[in-house]
Amino acid sequence: MPTYLTPGVYVEEVEGGPRPIESQSTSTPVIIGTGGRASLPEGAEFGVPFAVNNWTQYAGTFLGEGAMTPLSHAVNGFFMNTQGRCYILDIGRAGSLAGTVEQPGLSVLEGIEDISIVLAPAFTEPADQEAVMAHCEKMRDRVAILDAPREVTDIMSLTRVSTVEAPVTSESPPETGGDGVDSGAARERPPTRTRRQLEAHRPRPCDLATLYHPWILVRDLVTGEVVAAPPSGHMAGLWARTDATRGVHKAPANEPLRGVVGVQRRISSAEQGELNQVGVNVIRLFDRMGTRPWGARTLSDDPQWRYLNVRRLFCMVEESIALGTQWIVFEPNDHTLWNLIVRDITDYLTRLWRDGALMGRTPAEAFFVKCDSETNPADVVDAGRVVALIGLAPVKPAEFIVFKVSQFSGGATTQEVR
Repeated sequence: MPTYLTPGVYVEEVEGGPRPIESQSTSTPVIIGTGGRASLPEGAEFGVPFAVNNWTQYAGTFLGEGAMTPLSHAVNGFFMNTQGRCYILDIGRAGSLAGTVEQPGLSVLEGIEDISIVLAPAFTEPADQEAVMAHCEKMRDRVAILDAPREVTDIMSLTRVSTVEAPVTSESPPETGGDGVDSGAARERPPTRTRRQLEAHRPRPCDLATLYHPWILVRDLVTGEVVAAPPSGHMAGLWARTDATRGVHKAPANEPLRGVVGVQRRISSAEQGELNQVGVNVIRLFDRMGTRPWGARTLSDDPQWRYLNVRRLFCMVEESIALGTQWIVFEPNDHTLWNLIVRDITDYLTRLWRDGALMGRTPAEAFFVKCDSETNPADVVDAGRVVALIGLAPVKPAEFIVFKVSQFSGGATTQEVR
């Protein structure tokens, strides 16, 4: 508080009203792969994220002279479906998602806060998909888009979780010669598999990852031919476009995919019924509507995180509140602070409710914010903590539309019988 010694008029600026919390962007992806060049020009390096704002900028930096790579198709698909910014992580032809001694892999993305979508087009091996999912689970503020394998001979293999197993060898003793010395025949014999596994292509359950099948047909910008491409890049563009036009609470499905001329394999309704139950999102070709994603589920086996828009909404809300309340740190931990926390978060969630992101006819039905002496007893305050409980009622997609139709006798009336 200032000290007044000389009589006169003093003007002071004081804080008034809530500190607004702004929603963080959910539309910035990082696309991982190799652009096709053996070496990159100045300003770009292998294994280092590089931001691009349009296809022309990407083509001049990463695209080689040969045919387009899955990374190139994904970047082109992203910019065909939306306008915005994305990061390119070119790991080179000998790079690894998990990282090597020379290149850190996905760990270089941990310092970029505005990344909200992670995709590695055409990386369909279980180890690669596990690296992407583990990165998203570590960061908790981004969601992975995974591609199913290009060739799937058994559609039910997408319902079985893929694993990596070491060969099982027999326990027979080593063969010896007549003089009792190990002949080495057993060591040279290849390991024998004692059991046979069914083909499996579904990643493990993960609420921060989603899987799309089948691959799509696009036109190669270099050769002009129609080729198969992984759908993750086009889907990232569709996610960003839906976020901009409707909001992150809208499920990114039943929207046209731009730049797609077809699908590599047409999935029937019966087949999709099996895939949908395990969180595999099917891209379908309709005669009148064109090519559209017909699913918006995560790979989670937890029903509350089943829908993709719910998971992404919570990622946005958590990050927005964390960044918008930095001013709280080192403030006096008392009732005044608790009331300010409730005020600011309530204002933010009320805006989300008005935008249609939360369920309920009134704000009281849509969310609650609790920060008082009950959530902050003396031992919590003594530990230097402030605890606020926040509950949200997110909107969920209308996935199954049911119209019940019956015959009606027109003109018939009912009378009360006494």
